[in-house]
Amino acid sequence: MTTNTEGILKSYVYFDGQPYRGFGKGSVSLDPRTGVVYYLQDRQVCSVTLDGRQKVLAELPPDQVTAFTHVSADGSWLCVPTTDARALEGYQQVAGKSNFEVDQRIQAEGLSSYLRIYDTATGYLVACEPVPKAWVTHVQFSPVNRHLLLYNNEYCADSGVRRIWLWDGKSHRRLRTEGDGRSRLDWTCHEMWERDGRAIIYHGTYTNGVSYVGHVLPDGSGRVEIPFPAGWKRYGHFTVGRPGELVADGYYEEPGDHLWGGAWISRLEVDWARHHIQWAPLGRHDSTWTSQDCHPHPVFDHAGGAIWFTSDQSGQRAIYRLPLEH
Repeated sequence: MTTNTEGILKSYVYFDGQPYRGFGKGSVSLDPRTGVVYYLQDRQVCSVTLDGRQKVLAELPPDQVTAFTHVSADGSWLCVPTTDARALEGYQQVAGKSNFEVDQRIQAEGLSSYLRIYDTATGYLVACEPVPKAWVTHVQFSPVNRHLLLYNNEYCADSGVRRIWLWDGKSHRRLRTEGDGRSRLDWTCHEMWERDGRAIIYHGTYTNGVSYVGHVLPDGSGRVEIPFPAGWKRYGHFTVGRPGELVADGYYEEPGDHLWGGAWISRLEVDWARHHIQWAPLGRHDSTWTSQDCHPHPVFDHAGGAIWFTSDQSGQRAIYRLPLEH
């Protein structure tokens, strides 16, 4: 669908890429209604159709680094989050090296991120909303309202209270606070809209080492967090299916599991009102978790009849389909 001879663009989470040059490996965003794919090439915001017709929508400023993009459910807007390039200046991803230094630099030097929203038909810059002293890497339009944009603060020193935010075009709302006394300095990540747009799910780990999955309404009310068994703390992701249904690639474990990340694909039925989760381990993915490209990142297909995930269990990365029985 595209051609690229320039290598990989330096961006989140591909820190070893080239500044302002190459394919934005983490930038691909699909409009499933039309089949149009949006992506970054060098400093250009681009689109391509399934038959290979490419278009340049806009050009980004030269002093910005990028992250994951998202197209609205109606296909009309594309959000490209960017951050002052100084935040990643000189940064290299090294095993065992903490990424928290990025947030420290952003705070100390007063750097900013920007929520850049483009009209997908014209490339017109609908909004360029600054987010001071933040590293925004994940953005997601509400599936029912393009004016509600979920976004994060990445690698922040207190992700328990600074991670999850919502912008409604006028104001910014923090969705997880210190109200229950447990949040301070705990860890929270991977916020995501429920498919009906009524709530946001996320997960993390408390300071006492107990991991959990959470659920909060867009106005910040109705927060529910359900802890996992004490031994279930292997890193993973959660992705939404129908309301009350999740798929996970981490946390659940059995004797003999040894990696810091999970080894199983599990389907979860969640009753938020009763604070109850029914785990159904479906099979091992046994990925090594050695890079973002082999994190399983499981997703339901649109019909809910199967789960797709990535694994390098065979020795090389591959995409797997796991049929579901309801």
